This record gives sequence, structure tokens and C-alpha cells, in this order.
Amino acid sequence: MKNLSGKTKFNTAYFFIAMMAVLLIQDIWQATSTTARIPYSDFQKHLKENNIKEVMIGEKNIRGTLLKPGENKANFITNRVDSDLVEQLSKYDVKYTQMIENTFFRDLLSWILPVFIFFGLWVFLLKRMGKNMGGGFMSVGKSKAKIYVETDTKTTFKDVAGVDEAKQELKEIIEFLKNQERYSKLGGRMPKGVLLVGPPGTGKTLLAKAVAGEAAVPFFSISGSEFVEMFVGVGAARVRDLFEQARKQAPCIIFIDELDALGRARGVGPMSGGHDEKEQTLNQLLTELDGFDSKEGIVLLGATNRPEVLDQALLRAGRFDRQVLVDRPDKIGRLQILNVHVKKITLSEKTDLEKVAAITAGFTGADLANLVNEAALVATRRNGDAVEDDDFNVAVERIIAGLERKNRLLNEFERKVVAHHEMGHALVAASLKGCDPVHKVSIIPRGIGALGYTIQRPTEDRFLMKKEELENKMAVLMGGRAAEKLIFEHLSTGASDDLNRATDIARSMVMKYGMNDALGPVTYDKESNYFLGGPSYSPRTFSEETAREIDIAVKGITSNAFEYAYNLLNTNKDLLLESAEKLLDQETLVEEDLQPIFDRLSV
Repeated sequence: MKNLSGKTKFNTAYFFIAMMAVLLIQDIWQATSTTARIPYSDFQKHLKENNIKEVMIGEKNIRGTLLKPGENKANFITNRVDSDLVEQLSKYDVKYTQMIENTFFRDLLSWILPVFIFFGLWVFLLKRMGKNMGGGFMSVGKSKAKIYVETDTKTTFKDVAGVDEAKQELKEIIEFLKNQERYSKLGGRMPKGVLLVGPPGTGKTLLAKAVAGEAAVPFFSISGSEFVEMFVGVGAARVRDLFEQARKQAPCIIFIDELDALGRARGVGPMSGGHDEKEQTLNQLLTELDGFDSKEGIVLLGATNRPEVLDQALLRAGRFDRQVLVDRPDKIGRLQILNVHVKKITLSEKTDLEKVAAITAGFTGADLANLVNEAALVATRRNGDAVEDDDFNVAVERIIAGLERKNRLLNEFERKVVAHHEMGHALVAASLKGCDPVHKVSIIPRGIGALGYTIQRPTEDRFLMKKEELENKMAVLMGGRAAEKLIFEHLSTGASDDLNRATDIARSMVMKYGMNDALGPVTYDKESNYFLGGPSYSPRTFSEETAREIDIAVKGITSNAFEYAYNLLNTNKDLLLESAEKLLDQETLVEEDLQPIFDRLSV
């Protein structure tokens, strides 16, 4: 064995083990080569023939030497059987002595073997725990960050679309990492931390990787949940180790995904305290943020979709200085994202991606990537040569409404109820100005609980809604229930989801938006602080009399919506019956089938 200086170092433990092994082997060899094991009957026979010179008596064995060995070995050993052995030996004038059996090796093995078994089991369990913790047991305090060098991070801004404002904000970070002298010339400094905020699936992680790819610097990627382990103090140790590694490879980027798992506000829960493991980890992160200078070339990127739960100390100036919103893309952004993802599939020349972008309002980048993949699978199932518009339409319906369940068979009466219910939605939507146009009506069950569906597709992105538009939306929701009441003179459970959505809209109009004249422009609904460790309910800040007025106002708004839908359908009862029969016959009606029906509608 060699030490650090290159000289051979003598280890006495190895010498002792080797000597013990040699003695053990010699003892076993000598015993087997010169001694023969004989039955006790042969021993008695030799004894009667006066052929035994001497014996040594042990507790279980008898060792001896023959006078005339003949063809046998002179030394023998046999199992001790007779308790009157001494008398017999004396009778035949044989010399005998008591043998002290050497049980050293047996006793040594009985002590050492269990220790070795226990030690081996302990080492095995530690190795298994070390693998689960991303390394050996002694590396439990090491950072789990995945390090991507310049050649590994191949993602660039060309792979990210639909977030032009966010990319523009982050380009300054890239310029700083490439040319630090330019920014330090006038005494300015770059922000230490940049927080990417946005709904899930909008591309925050992809954007962070693109920043590292554009800057061509090492990229440390880790999730906030990977800092905390079962051992106390591990999270803080990993934070220290992460920043130590980053300083050695500066300039570089540290990316902490799901920052809310690590940076949750302190001291807000009933079980929180100064010794909480997550709080110690957060404290260490705050210390590291204060301890390094942005001129070192280290930029910390964080991503979260729940910024409201983060600790305020983490968001103050000097730490995460800049917050960049990565929101859901608009129509132009969705078209750009689709153009990126369709490069991986065979797209038909007739496919109009602008139309696909128009019917996918509210979709995130991840949703659009899934949409392109679903459209490719639909085209594969029909044995198509390329992905077409119809494939995208089927994929959108599958994502929005769920998988078709043609094996869910409805009886004839249920089919009639569902057909009139869905046509009630469609007719009310077509009668109201400003409502999203009806694209498709079907009575084929989809998803978990939908027995039929009516799809409306927006013509443009909307960010504000007027009171009249909310009331129209509620009237469309009430159209199915009104059709059942008008035609069958009963109410079913099929409108439960419609009622929930309509009631939520009405309550928001009254309590959030101040759209009720009787209650005035007052907000009665406060946001719950459930995510910050508080109760899951909001304490009431108004009287019982006001609560009663709120209930009356909500009931009045929903009743008016139902009354409008019922009166409209009653005026067009024959059209409702005719269109429902057509839907029962075809099971699905598209825009070409619906437009002649809507043209006959009397408002």
C-alpha cells in the first residue's frame, strides 16, 4: 500500500491475517495427512488385540497411536462412546492421558463470524442508502445539482417560442455573462437572482436552459425538493456545496426549479420554528445570496408557479432582484410554438396552423406540444401519410373533453335527454351576441362523466369580460337544464356541472367584481392564505344580513339566466325538437350541420 508521497506503507493487520491463515492451513493439513478417523468398534478391536500404544481422551474424541499400524496410519482418532473407558484401558495395560482439545480457532470463528456478518450487512445498507441519496453515504451533504457544460446545453432561444418579452428580459443576463467588463465599467451590477414566474407548462425550465445555452457557460440544475433529506442539516450543507462548486466554475448559472419547495414563507404554520429543516435550508440560501458578488459571474435563476407562498426575504432587493413573467402565449405566440413542434412530425401542406392557434386559446407550451403529438397519433391510427387539420381537431377535442367512450351505452330515453340538453346549450349560445361560436355538438360520451358535449371555440384572446358577457355565459350554461325542463318537464342530474359553474360566476360577480347594484361596489370575498399555512377558509368580514343579501343576489342572477334560456328555447321549441332529432340520428353535428339550424333561430 502506498501513501501520498509514493512510499510503500506497511500494514500490520494484513500480516496478522496472513499468519493466522498459514497456521490454520498447516493445522488442518497436518491433522488430515497423519491421522486416520476409525470407527469406535475398530478402536475396541485394537484394544483387545493389545495393538494400542497410548491414547489421549477428549470430551468427544479419542486420539491414539497404534503399536503395529500395518497398512493403516499410526495415528488415529475416533468418537468417544463408552463411559467405562478408564477401566477397560487399565484392564489391558494401556497408557492413557487426558487430552486438552484446542478449540481456539473454533471459538475465534464463533466470535468473529457474527461480527463480520453484521458489518457486511451494515455496509450493504449504507451503500443502498447512498445510492438513493445520489452518491455514497459520506456524500449526503453534497449537492445533487446536475452540471451541464457548454457542449451539453444545446438548447437555445431558437427552441423557445411564444415568450418574446421574457426572452428579451433574459438577453441582458446573457450579455453580462459574456461581457462582464461592459457592465462593470459604469459601476452597475447585474441582478443576483432572476425569478421566472408563470403557470405550469409555460416553458420556465426550457427558458432557463436556453439562457445557459446562449451564454455558453456551465449550467447547474437542481429542484428545490432535492435540498431536503431525512437528516437534519443536509439541506443547508447542500446549499453551501452548490455555491462552492459554482464559484469554482464561474461564470455560470445556477437554476433552482420549483423554488417554492425550498423558499416557502417562514413562521406561518403552527408547527414551524427556528429548528425546522426547511427553514435552516432557506436561511442558508439567503446567506449565500448575500455572500457572493454578482461580479463573480454567478447568476441564480429560480422558477415557480406559486410566487405567493415565497418568503419575502427571498424576494427583496439584492437577492431575487428581477421577476420575469412567463405567461400563457397569445395567438401569435401559440403559432410560433406550433411551428417549433411541427418540425418533428410530417405535416400536410394543406394544414392551417393559424386556425389551430386560433382554436387553442388558453393552451400553454406544454399543452401545444402534447397537442402536436396527439395529432400525429391520430394520423397514425387512420394510416395517414401526413398530419392534417382534422387530426388537430380530433386532438383538441380529446384534450378538452377527454377520450371518446363508445362502449358506454345509454338507453333510448337517456340519449333523448342528452340530445335535447346539448342542443339547448348550442341554441342559446347562437342566440347571444358576443358568445364564442359553437363548433361541434355530440352525444358521444367522453372522459369520466360527460355524456355529451358542446364545444365553443373563441375567435380571439380575451382578458376582460363585461357584466353582460358573464350573464350571457351563464345563460348558455343554463340552456341544457332549460331544455330538459321545457321538453320533458323534469330536471336531471346531468346539469350539475353547469349549475356549479354558473353559481361560481354569479357569486364572483357579487362578491369579487361588485356587479350588483344593491350591494354596491364592495368586495366581500378575500383571498384565502391557505398556501401560506393559514386556514383553508376565509373569515367572514360582513354581517349575516349582508350574507343573506349576497345569497339573494346570487340566486337572482342565476334565475334570470335560466329564465332567459327557457324563454328563448320555448320560442324555438320546434327548432329544438327538430335539431335534437337530427343529433340523435347523426350523434355528432359540426359547423356545417349547425349553421342552417342557427339561421332559422328566432331571437
